[in-house]
Amino acid sequence: MAVNHYENFPVASLLLPSQFRHPVALIYRFAREADDFADEGDLPDHVRLQQLDGFRHELHRIEAGAPPDIPWFSELAQIVGERRLPVDAFRDLLSAFSQDVTKKRYADYGEVLDYCRRSANPVGRLLLILYGNATAQNLAYSDAVCSSLQLINFLQDIAIDYRKGRIYLPQDEMARFEVSERQIAAGDVGGNWPAFIAFQIGRARELLYAGAPLGRILKGRIGLEMRMIIAGGDRILTKIARVGGDVF
Repeated sequence: MAVNHYENFPVASLLLPSQFRHPVALIYRFAREADDFADEGDLPDHVRLQQLDGFRHELHRIEAGAPPDIPWFSELAQIVGERRLPVDAFRDLLSAFSQDVTKKRYADYGEVLDYCRRSANPVGRLLLILYGNATAQNLAYSDAVCSSLQLINFLQDIAIDYRKGRIYLPQDEMARFEVSERQIAAGDVGGNWPAFIAFQIGRARELLYAGAPLGRILKGRIGLEMRMIIAGGDRILTKIARVGGDVF
């Protein structure tokens, strides 16, 4: 079972009340297309950054009340206005995706969490605002769940990310566990690799559980969807643990 940090959100799911499906699909489209600019194909980095800048330009036009240049952004502008969605949340996503193009290593867990704050947390926050459930406590729970899902995605995609030149595992922790980039390149799960991954799993699970009350707070089908997302993330962590961190 694969975890993708956008596909774990209730994207136009049949579980969602019908009035939320189109707005959620638009939020997802923004995140997915922007992520693809940074991640897919063989474009040079400067072109990827130009494409992301194009989305920034569209956000500026939304704030200025100007008609977007990209047609589907007209629909996004409408829900941003009607639902009072913060444009800065969309900017945070673009900031993270731009970082994917320019930053390939993370010195410590703080740097990784800062990436999660911009790459995953904004989507959860936008959805809570959309649903009318954006209390301070709910936002904190959502941040924990979203960051955990991003960490889980990093763990299961270690080999994929390495082929793209990226390692999201904290460099200081790799050094502490005496885990090397050569091991990742070779798919070598010997030595301290199982202990290193077990440490990463434990921290991601702790964060996931810290946000789990949100699934009980949100009512009806939205709450059910959130509980399913949390359970799915937990299952992935269990599967990675069972194979001793062999995600290769």
